[in-house]
Amino acid sequence: MMQEYMKIKKHSRIAKDIYEMVLAGELARQVARPGQFIHIRIGSGIDPLLRRPISIASVDSGQSEISILYRAQGKGTKMMAALPAGASLDVLGPLGNGFPVDALRAGQKALLVGGGIGVPPLYELSKQLTASGVEVHHVLGFESAANAFYIDEFSALAPTFVATVDGSLGTKGFVTDILAGDDWAFDCIYACGPAAMLQALEAAYPGRRGFFSLEERMACGIGACYACVCRPKNDPAGSTSKKVCSDGPVFEMGEVVI
Repeated sequence: MMQEYMKIKKHSRIAKDIYEMVLAGELARQVARPGQFIHIRIGSGIDPLLRRPISIASVDSGQSEISILYRAQGKGTKMMAALPAGASLDVLGPLGNGFPVDALRAGQKALLVGGGIGVPPLYELSKQLTASGVEVHHVLGFESAANAFYIDEFSALAPTFVATVDGSLGTKGFVTDILAGDDWAFDCIYACGPAAMLQALEAAYPGRRGFFSLEERMACGIGACYACVCRPKNDPAGSTSKKVCSDGPVFEMGEVVI
């Protein structure tokens, strides 16, 4: 982990309220696993006070660059959306435990399921899995065609299936509607998205091997403030907890209560 002022190389809106930003700096060389995130400070004053956690969508260690995809929704991310290429951002990272790429070997099958702003960290994961010879399928869910992003990028890596709530792109409904329509064969499922989506996947595939990345509000990002705790499933009394920012955000399916 390090703190660095990273330079914005590219910055553009790619879907409704969704922006792609390419950041350059030595921090990029420290990214160990897909699914890790960075903590960005917006502005130089106390408003907004807290850093914003943003997942890393892609890494180019050779060029010392990372790409992030984020939704401009709150005050901080809307301020970030106004920043031009050439500006610098105060970045802390890489943080958290990411997806274990080595959980599968060449020839095995991976199912990657993403919902909304949970889609970005799956892109680097897919790049690394496909490069290692794993057979990958993507199932991605969005509110509508206007909110969808990176469909072409995912499709260039492996077969990609899309669901939208309003039916304006792909299958009408949710990712679970796509998955319910066929007997999907996989050795491991990797997922990131809303809690309801992760709960549905856990219920649909009991006992299967998988890894989920949890979306959670974070304050410090390093496990010091206990603002993003979750409860292990093997502790029904609730006497212990895990921190999403430092113990996660990726947990084994069934490890924690979602």
